[in-house]
Amino acid sequence: MSNLLQTAYRACRLTLLALLVLVNIQAQLVDAGTIKPRAAKATGRERISINANWRFSRFTSDPDSLSYATLKPWILPMTNDFITGAKRTPPSGTPPGADVKFVQKSFDDSSWEALNLPHDWAIKGPFNAPGVGGGMGRLPSNGIGWYRRNLTFTADDTAKSVFLDVDGAMSYSAVWLNGNLVGGWPFGYASFRLDLTPYVKVGSDNVLAIRLQNALDSSRWYPGAGIYRNVWLVKVDPTHVGQYGTKITTPTVSAQSATLNLTVDVENKGSAARQVDVVTTVHLLDPATGQAGSEVVATFPQATASVAAGAKQSVTGTATVANPLLWGPPPAQKPNMYVAITTLSADKAVIDTYETRFGIRQVTYDADKGVLINGQPYRVQGVCQHHDLGSLGSAFNVRAAQRQLEMLQEMGTNSLRTSHNPPAPELLELTDKMGFMVMDESFDVWVNQKTANDFHLIFADWSEADLRSFLRRDRNHPSVIAWSIGNEISEQGSAAGGTTAQRLKDIVRSEDPTRQVTAAMNSASAGSSFANALDIPGLNYQGEGLGTSTSSSYPSFRKQYPNKMLWSSESSSAVSTRGTYIFPVTSANSATVGTNSGGNATAMQVSAYELYATSWGSSPDKVFEMQDRYPYVAGEFVWTGWDYIGEPTPYNSARSSYFGIIDMAGFKKDRFYLYQARWNPTVKMAHILPHWTWPERVGQVTPVHVFSAADEAELFVNGKSAGRIKRAQYSYRFRWDKVTYDAGDLKVVTYKNGVEWATETKKTVGAAAKLNITADRPTIAADGIDLVFVSVAVADSNGDTVPRASNAITFSVSGPGKIVSTDNGDPTDMTAFPSTTRKAFSGLVLAIVRADPDASGPITVSAAASGLTGASVTVQVR
Repeated sequence: MSNLLQTAYRACRLTLLALLVLVNIQAQLVDAGTIKPRAAKATGRERISINANWRFSRFTSDPDSLSYATLKPWILPMTNDFITGAKRTPPSGTPPGADVKFVQKSFDDSSWEALNLPHDWAIKGPFNAPGVGGGMGRLPSNGIGWYRRNLTFTADDTAKSVFLDVDGAMSYSAVWLNGNLVGGWPFGYASFRLDLTPYVKVGSDNVLAIRLQNALDSSRWYPGAGIYRNVWLVKVDPTHVGQYGTKITTPTVSAQSATLNLTVDVENKGSAARQVDVVTTVHLLDPATGQAGSEVVATFPQATASVAAGAKQSVTGTATVANPLLWGPPPAQKPNMYVAITTLSADKAVIDTYETRFGIRQVTYDADKGVLINGQPYRVQGVCQHHDLGSLGSAFNVRAAQRQLEMLQEMGTNSLRTSHNPPAPELLELTDKMGFMVMDESFDVWVNQKTANDFHLIFADWSEADLRSFLRRDRNHPSVIAWSIGNEISEQGSAAGGTTAQRLKDIVRSEDPTRQVTAAMNSASAGSSFANALDIPGLNYQGEGLGTSTSSSYPSFRKQYPNKMLWSSESSSAVSTRGTYIFPVTSANSATVGTNSGGNATAMQVSAYELYATSWGSSPDKVFEMQDRYPYVAGEFVWTGWDYIGEPTPYNSARSSYFGIIDMAGFKKDRFYLYQARWNPTVKMAHILPHWTWPERVGQVTPVHVFSAADEAELFVNGKSAGRIKRAQYSYRFRWDKVTYDAGDLKVVTYKNGVEWATETKKTVGAAAKLNITADRPTIAADGIDLVFVSVAVADSNGDTVPRASNAITFSVSGPGKIVSTDNGDPTDMTAFPSTTRKAFSGLVLAIVRADPDASGPITVSAAASGLTGASVTVQVR
């Protein structure tokens, strides 16, 4: 055969193979909150959601005489794929738990709660759970939880490898199948895989039982409880692409071409050696459908792997994509994504197909310019986020996370820090799709404890495995631009801390040499062994100066590390209660909250003038000034984007935080507009605070502040000018601090470069008369997963929101849906989240609604309140 014919033959063969893969490929599609796995039997791999049809029971006393201490010798060998030293072997004999009734087929679990995953057993409350303090959110997250469900296997399955993939379970997981201990994983934020193959039997009565145990004082924030992320069953040929078995890097990138380097790990779980052909094709990922495009844009050279029984082998290859569509943050760039489809073939038959989503982009860390994506500098405008989703708790939901990110992006946020743990896998799918830059964080604790029962108890045994597993899971996400190995580690000031930091950094670099390593330091100084170990020194609050101090650590770190990029890994810690204003107002640009300083300890409220912070924190204004004075700083990650459950600083008797720029229900605090003016300055916006309904303040000084990207502003009080202000350098708001209150209206006219920019008016409103209701979307998917967020405002007869209304609102639903939870953003509200009646707070309240699975037709959500005209809104189930 001529060379020309050989080339044509190979091209046709690859094209046909690609078409076969496209027909059968297993994919996960994110669509309005729905994860839709598609079976791929023809390729030898199935990935099946087993989130449905579980039974659950929580125990506050010991129901089984098991513990991590007794299970550890059998569970610790689960780390073997992720450690480089001596492998761990389980003891001989029967593993513990076989005699526990909950793992046995004969046990009757019909009285247990029926539910679907993801599930957070604590979120339904009630609050003030025994032994659980404010830091952990006062919810009953402690105890032992057992989950059970049946699995069905066919005769065909006995010829396959069968794996259980758990994306996250809180915590100390232990798993049994048909009475046999399979394994477990203690770190509650880890994703892990267990091999069910030896214990599978044909039929529908395979009993899968999972035990979790959460201790009191296990966390500084609300950890959640239960199997709170997705769970999958993977069936595949014994010779297959291993767990997290592909790695793609883009060492050279230009507008004309990009070089792709690929590593594929082939695993043989069979009893005989196997030879397989490995072919990987690259396709553009269609952002509308989440599926691979039909065109093959690159092909890696075919490789052959001969894998011994029980062994693994890696194959590598290089390919070039011409005129690549690059991944980059919007709006200047687009977050384009590709998918690599790897097929394993034996005896000319495809036995496995594995999909790897990735982006082509180049990240540069510049000491002067900060982060550059594809050569373009980006100021890091980031926020820190805990993993809970407000009143939904830690149970992950794509639509709820997407809503959070959409609001942050509206504000101008382009970066996210996963504080302080590995996130749900789907969160990174969203950040890839939406174009966020991510600091992906692994640990909050190393050797020294922060709470009595936190990660320090297992750090020595599990830190390497947890870190390597986390890195391999997340390494192909283009949104991840840096790895964080720790947050405010207690030993950061010691030589031992520096040694541990270097060990963890070395692990990161061995797994991924393409990204830099950072950690969040709140006390380590420039030149310390801890700081020396980092590629990117991350400063928590030190940059702007702790508290009211203006002594910045930026210059000392710049002098010590002139060639390293520097950023604020955690900034501000400003606190406020949405819609609440406390007088008098500080004349400073930042003040520590307290009695007579923006705080009301009796009501547990903090003034929303957005000038008050914790004793270590600063207002946004002060942070902005210090970053502008030191322009080489790459940017910041604000603590926090959204309020979250737990850590109710400064009032520990509350249920949730005050730090968020957006409150826990998703209502914007005034601070949102201060950040938007700086981070998204093309938005023509002017925002006035406070509200202007103060009958008790007639004749009293009531300062008026305005947030806007404009450079001049004039305020009118009842039509009379209070003065036109030109914003000075290092000033980030317009202030009229001598205004006296009288009923009527405020109007601000702002200007930029002498041209009118934006206006806003606030007026005195009347008594509560009716309810206004809105839904965040007109449709909802009929999958039992998707959500719609319904907001209600208490309004006067003119339709204006009554700013201090606290009427009790009752929600109801007609049609194929149900109310999942309600909230109002008030950190002191101890009403259980599933309650359908909740008081408005600062005039607003929220209900979260889920459609019934496989339903159709309209869902009507109604809101009613005594003495007020009710309202309803309809969403269509599709």
